[in-house]
Amino acid sequence: MKLAILGAGAWGNALAIAYAGGHAVTLWARDAAQRAALRATRRGRYLSEVPLPDSVAIGEDPLAAVRDADTVIIATPTAGLREAATLVRRAAASAPVVWACKGFEPATGKLPHEVVAAVLGERAPAAALSGPSFALEVARGLPTAVTLAAADADLARRLARALHQPRLRTYFTDDLVGVEVGGAVKNVMAIATGISDGLGLGLNARAALVTRGLAEVARLGVALGGRAETFMGLAGAGDLILTCTGDLSRNRRVGLALGRGERLDAILAGLGHVAEGVHSAREVDAIARARAIDMPITREVCAVLFARRLPADAVAHLLARDPRGE
Repeated sequence: MKLAILGAGAWGNALAIAYAGGHAVTLWARDAAQRAALRATRRGRYLSEVPLPDSVAIGEDPLAAVRDADTVIIATPTAGLREAATLVRRAAASAPVVWACKGFEPATGKLPHEVVAAVLGERAPAAALSGPSFALEVARGLPTAVTLAAADADLARRLARALHQPRLRTYFTDDLVGVEVGGAVKNVMAIATGISDGLGLGLNARAALVTRGLAEVARLGVALGGRAETFMGLAGAGDLILTCTGDLSRNRRVGLALGRGERLDAILAGLGHVAEGVHSAREVDAIARARAIDMPITREVCAVLFARRLPADAVAHLLARDPRGE
């Protein structure tokens, strides 16, 4: 199968490496200098540890790459999804589109499938790839399991089987909303657990935040149309546990630095990558407030990120809540 991967960040590079053994892969970077560097060094700017296989082509013309592809994978941050989907529309391609970003679109608050539908139409063959998957581990060929979700169950099954790799096991589901909400909100919870660990509050506190964080993810996901069981799977609990406990998590690293007293602008400047949870937190909180969904962890994360609440005070607010049934 011919794959066109739009976006050559860490995740785009990792997917290109993972799929190169079984598919003809063309990788496209928006920046011309980045494309030239990829050709010259075979190493990505954001994932330099593992070189791209020689079989991976570095595309110069994204429209040509999309037209020639059997499947298009968009591996940009959520903020770049609309632009990448517009490239697919301009190419007048009919190949299925799979996006690998997690979050709500900044400013609009739309989930990725809503962004893609707005650009390509409601009936375009489209799917999300999500689940517990650090880019570096995928690139190194370490065993990973992910979920491919599409509203069309047959499409989900077909794409999952086509993209399945020996070291990148791919499950499928038709709960597109549930998978996307799980992938978006877990980043907010990773900031929360990072703050807790940065404050030195211990493993008990981390376990409580992960568990109650999962309850928040599920409450929002079900309210938006997802299925409760999805949040017990790879795209829910699996991704949440990984992102909240693994030090490769950018969102967890943001929380750790906040807990140590560092300023958000300095943290993001030094990160070098997009931390989707920072962008998603505001959107998640707005949706929760509009729908009267109780999401206290999200609310406190937003207070730390955007209202300069001290991390210790945010924790005190959570601990001061009245006892309630679980």
